[in-house]
Amino acid sequence: MSDLDLNKKNLSQKKSPGSSQKLKDQVADAGADLKQRAGDALKASTDVAQDKLQDASDAAKDVASGAADRLQDQVKQQQRSGADFVERFAGNIRDAARAFESDAPFAARGISSAAEYVEDAAEKIRNGSFRDLVGGATEFAKRQPAAFLGISVLAGFAAIRFLKASGGQLPSQQNNNWKQASSSYRGDKS
Repeated sequence: MSDLDLNKKNLSQKKSPGSSQKLKDQVADAGADLKQRAGDALKASTDVAQDKLQDASDAAKDVASGAADRLQDQVKQQQRSGADFVERFAGNIRDAARAFESDAPFAARGISSAAEYVEDAAEKIRNGSFRDLVGGATEFAKRQPAAFLGISVLAGFAAIRFLKASGGQLPSQQNNNWKQASSSYRGDKS
């Protein structure tokens, strides 16, 4: 082997360890750079996802709040309508008490007491909660069970009258209508 061949061999051996170290460093740098870029992309996409989730959460809260407000408005409107109905009912009870004043003053006092309770109930319906109304009804039933029973009967009659006036049919009427319709379909004459 000549000196030229030996020099080439020495040069290639000297280049080889240095160049593989340089290649390793470049690969490590590229890997670190890729890792940094992937981390940055992950952080950016996480931030975007969190922002979108927060936006969706805020929108859902707004929708729920709006629905709750509408529902609360409807409940208040129904509450006022119910209170007006109960006030009219109390007026009818007062009229009944006046009718009994001359013939049965004792009954008139009881009916007037019931009318006062119904007026209080109307006020509780208008301004209070359902829990207040139930508590008041329970207390009244304990104090004056006969008057409570009378009011219950009158309320039942008023509810039936209200349903008839509003065009609603009682279940027994619906059943009779169904029987009539089915018998006319079959050709029966009942």
